[in-house]
Amino acid sequence: MTDSEFGDLDVERALVEGAGFRFVSAQARTADEVVAACADADGILNQYAPMGADVLARLPRAQIISRYGIGLNTIDVEAATAAGILVANVPDGSLDDVSDHAAGMILALARGLGRYDRAMRSGGWDYAAAGPLFRLRGRTLGLVGFGQIPRRLAAKMQAFGMRVIAHDPYATAAEGIPLVSAEQLYRESDVVSVHAPLTAATTGMVDAAAFAAMKPTAYLVNTARGPVVDQDALVAALSENRIAGAGLDVFTVEPLPDDHPLRRLDSVLLSPHCAWYSEDSEAEIRRKTAANVVEVLSGRAPAYPVNRPAAPRAGCAGA
Repeated sequence: MTDSEFGDLDVERALVEGAGFRFVSAQARTADEVVAACADADGILNQYAPMGADVLARLPRAQIISRYGIGLNTIDVEAATAAGILVANVPDGSLDDVSDHAAGMILALARGLGRYDRAMRSGGWDYAAAGPLFRLRGRTLGLVGFGQIPRRLAAKMQAFGMRVIAHDPYATAAEGIPLVSAEQLYRESDVVSVHAPLTAATTGMVDAAAFAAMKPTAYLVNTARGPVVDQDALVAALSENRIAGAGLDVFTVEPLPDDHPLRRLDSVLLSPHCAWYSEDSEAEIRRKTAANVVEVLSGRAPAYPVNRPAAPRAGCAGA
């Protein structure tokens, strides 16, 4: 294990050692520390430590790298594929948790809950402290990305009477939700919720032009990856009241610096990259991440492969 933020490693250790393998944990933060911890590893569990091409080139025994959760931005998947290393993740461990969190942020922004709470803690009692507010029913939710999480969010927000549209060049229409251009989505949406994976193509895709196209009464919610949104452009749009507010669980730099302007904007609802978290989701993600490694080292295919190396390393299955 390259690194982890869990209080214990009992789940992973039990699965790995129960299958007859040796479990070794580290708290690597740099590329050199990852190599020092994993040079002799046949299987690797990874959370936040960097696993770029330079690291992978120095891991001669690695057959599989299993990443906690959905995102793969810590791993150079192309380099892993070229090296014959399987990469796996857990794409379904927190679908309800993240979509619930996004829904909660939408409701909190629409009802002004953050502002009301802060006003009352300061001694206030004013129904207009968070205004102007508008009901969600009949308004439009625009989904940037249309994978499993936004599809669940769509159903939840339709229950509140919202019209839902989506933009995703790789998706097909489903559940009666029309796929539209990015320009149309930004123009028509009262809430824009970001669910795109972080890739070279999506980095900064929600940019100044997107904010310029949005309604001044619109909200942005991001529970995907911070760099998908141009954070400087977002701060400018919020500071100049060109959009009404934002709900953010992810940021360009994490943890969010103490002096960052987002911490001072009253129109922003913040959470510390925790949308994925519940006791249930954490247990599921940890179990499935370790199981990917155990399967491969046991000569079987992982449940959640991300790549298919043409020449997998000795012992890899499922290629």
